[in-house]
Amino acid sequence: MKTAIYPGSFDPITKGHLDVLKRAADIFEKVIIVVSVNMNKKSFLPLQDRLELIKKSCQDMENVEVDSFDGLTIEYAKKRHANVLIRGLRAVSDFEYEMQLSQANSALCNEIHTVFLITKPKYNFISSGTVREIALMKGDVSKFVPQPVAEYLEEKYTKG
Repeated sequence: MKTAIYPGSFDPITKGHLDVLKRAADIFEKVIIVVSVNMNKKSFLPLQDRLELIKKSCQDMENVEVDSFDGLTIEYAKKRHANVLIRGLRAVSDFEYEMQLSQANSALCNEIHTVFLITKPKYNFISSGTVREIALMKGDVSKFVPQPVAEYLEEKYTKG
């Protein structure tokens, strides 16, 4: 079985992330979207809320599993018997960082490959950081995130 891991902070998940996830789910038999826990980074949304929002946002994708981990992505992939890492690219500026990450992962385990999927142009400008800033300023994020995320952010930041 070809299993792919789609790692990220997804803080919060955006329509661009979902675009990449849907295409990965069409290519691979199983995709595990996994929220990485970085103790050195302050999260915008609590981990459990992110996991729940991702589950709600991709509930129609039967071959997608949602999980979290703390540590090296490559070690998580080995533990889950995955042979592919999915990385989304929005713009050329993402490529240098992603290429370095891919090469480091390959040096750690050359049996696990990285596949880059480019978001549709209509999602190129959307980032979790942009969504966070709009939400904190009580703006409407519904164009940028799945409905469950938009409702959550509206309740938490617009009405709160």
